[in-house]
Amino acid sequence: MHDALIECVPNFSEGRDPAVIKQITDVIEAVDGVYLLDVDPGKATNRTVVTFVGPPEPVLEAAFRATRKAAEVIDMTRHKGEHPRFGATDVLPLIPVRNITMEQTAELARRLGRRIGDEVGIPVYCYEYAATRPERRNLATVRAGEDEGLPEKLAKPEWKPDFGPATFVPRTGAIAVGARDFLVAYNVNLNTTSTRRANAIAFDIREKGRPARDGDPLTGPIRKDAEGREVWIPGSLKAVKAIGWFIEEYGIAQISINLTNLSVTPIHVAFEECVRKAEARGVRVTGSELVGMVPLQAMLDAGRHFLHKQQRSTGVSDRELVKIAVKSLGLADLKPFKPEEKIIEYALAARAPKRRRLVDLMIRDFVEETASESPAPGGGSVAATLGALGAALGTMVANLSSHKRGWDERWAHFSDWADRGKTCHDKLLRLIDEDTDAFNRLMTAFGLPKATPAEKAARQAAVEVATRDAATVPLRVMETAVESMSVLEEMAREGLAASISDVGVGALCARGAVQGAFLNVRINCKSFAGKDWAIELLERGAALMERATQLEREILEQVNARL
Repeated sequence: MHDALIECVPNFSEGRDPAVIKQITDVIEAVDGVYLLDVDPGKATNRTVVTFVGPPEPVLEAAFRATRKAAEVIDMTRHKGEHPRFGATDVLPLIPVRNITMEQTAELARRLGRRIGDEVGIPVYCYEYAATRPERRNLATVRAGEDEGLPEKLAKPEWKPDFGPATFVPRTGAIAVGARDFLVAYNVNLNTTSTRRANAIAFDIREKGRPARDGDPLTGPIRKDAEGREVWIPGSLKAVKAIGWFIEEYGIAQISINLTNLSVTPIHVAFEECVRKAEARGVRVTGSELVGMVPLQAMLDAGRHFLHKQQRSTGVSDRELVKIAVKSLGLADLKPFKPEEKIIEYALAARAPKRRRLVDLMIRDFVEETASESPAPGGGSVAATLGALGAALGTMVANLSSHKRGWDERWAHFSDWADRGKTCHDKLLRLIDEDTDAFNRLMTAFGLPKATPAEKAARQAAVEVATRDAATVPLRVMETAVESMSVLEEMAREGLAASISDVGVGALCARGAVQGAFLNVRINCKSFAGKDWAIELLERGAALMERATQLEREILEQVNARL
């Protein structure tokens, strides 16, 4: 599990006392290697959702310490709140983020559950992928009856905890420890105070749906099948759990939603469905809120969805897509939405050790850094920069063309090309620093000791690996720059006439990037010219150079014909 990352999102049954919450989060932050990303307390629910991430072992330690501290500072005999709960640390899910499987994460969850049961003395139930039996996989089933129902539940043999005592602990209750896919806790705000109306909409959308009733759909007797089982009417959205509640803090009712699989039901789909179902019941959606954190991709998908509905190009920056998503979903309806705090990737980047990246420099600083006595950044990073600028020009022309008056029926065509251009310039921006990183790794390999035959052999092997990497990065620059030229080619033929000169400049940049990067490929392969990998890289580079030269000529012919 080298470089593995997992996320932990414990829910604590305290949302009103900042001092108590801080005692819990302090023990999390005290663990080296763990990044505390978000603390989201709710007064009405009397519940705090905490998000932290890190390598598996530090995360397990932080989760254990937080659970132990919560058992000390939270008294479930005094707890009241809107959200279902059965313990001081109510749920403790682990989520695989990087370089770790769900099976490995589930095993970690069971290991954590055992330690909590043994050392803290709390009844522990494992759920979702960590469940020890099928009937315990669903959290709602495990938590049924809540804290008040635990004495009766624990007395049943079939509900013996997976770990810890099989007796009721009034102060701490029980805990559900699990491994699951990424879950988004998402609330949709309504212009009503009626919990009944909110629940009706929740039942309309949630996968489970509602019981079928005879006569009155709200109060009639529940229909049963021939075998006496309740008949249920499924809701309209898969992988969605939802209930309605009233939030006194804001004076409104909300639909409280858990999105358990964003690939099945994304945030924007859930929002739009709530809007439709609310309107059908005479209620209006006024906005929404994210409880905890959200992956960047979910926000980008939402931004593209709403731009698509407006028939506007989606080939814009990530910042713009996030802005559109926040506005369209009404995520700032109740309180400010700060992307750097609510989006996982942004929050993690803000808390990670600071690294000076070329791509973040101002243009003047980048030029002066290049001009300094240091050999890096050099031609490889400059070639990637030149390619990024060429791809950006193609994207710009596609975006402008998609918004041209009178071309409304063609907006989707140009939007698709803008998306392709954006993908290219995003790749090339990353390659600016990757080229310098590859050079630095090569210098490190050259600096290895070579006093003994064994050291010489190890150094030579390391130098070859690093040289191959240093040649591969500029080849990727070549490939991406050539790919961007297809966007420029299309814009030369079909794009906005007023921007045709920009297309020509983009083509010159792209071809220059390819030619410059090929020089880097050649110089890195020079010392290993007889190696199969060097021969392959040189052949691929030569073919890309030929293709870029041909595309540049064709694009400039189109540009000159339209000037």
